[in-house]
Amino acid sequence: MAKERHKLIPTVYLVSIKDNKILLLRRFNTGFMDGFYSFPAGHVEENETLTQAMVREAKEEIGVDIKREDLRLVHVMHRKEPNEERINFFFQAEKYQGEPKIMEPHKCDDLSWFDLDNLPENVIPYIKEAIKNILERKIYSEYGWK
Repeated sequence: MAKERHKLIPTVYLVSIKDNKILLLRRFNTGFMDGFYSFPAGHVEENETLTQAMVREAKEEIGVDIKREDLRLVHVMHRKEPNEERINFFFQAEKYQGEPKIMEPHKCDDLSWFDLDNLPENVIPYIKEAIKNILERKIYSEYGWK
């Protein structure tokens, strides 16, 4: 009998920074960190690459079209939660088509650009850590481990 392997949940995040501002959305009615800001993000589906997932999630969540070749990996975070482990991949798009807007109002109640020097207090803690690492050009971090 084969031993069941340890599983990680892969998630992709879109990091948009321009003019010293960062694009964040406020989670709403999702059951996880509602009322807190994060990036447009989502889970990678079966038989989907990371970049395919990021293109899909960007369109679904904020209505922008991104080409896979315009995505650049800027950070990877291995994150531990009480009952699971995740591997988070943060991408920046060199360019995209369209203006970001809320496409899922049942999951998001604000989408705003925030000054990097004055982020809202209610940013999800691991997202704050990711932003710090991205700005410091650190490619990898671990979060939630004791």
